[in-house]
Amino acid sequence: MSRTEANPQERIARDRLTQQPCFVGVDGDDAAHYWDSYEAAVVVIDEDLNAEKFELAETPYRTLRDWCEHTQQKRGWDDGPHVGGSLVGDLLRGVEA
Repeated sequence: MSRTEANPQERIARDRLTQQPCFVGVDGDDAAHYWDSYEAAVVVIDEDLNAEKFELAETPYRTLRDWCEHTQQKRGWDDGPHVGGSLVGDLLRGVEA
């Protein structure tokens, strides 16, 4: 796979979301989560490439942070979540390490 070619989960997320999807992370059940801020929606893609889209307005979770906390409680995160913070904060953590 070339560096510019999307992985299968990202291609599925692109098909389901309006904007370029933002990778959030991989939960404890090996499902990848992708976010679209325009739609305020998350697409969750399991390891068999089954995808489900969740529009936050139709869930009890009003923000991406709420979604990530819910996922942490239900499944945990194997990788991520990669949201929040700032570039400056990331740079400071890198210098401190």
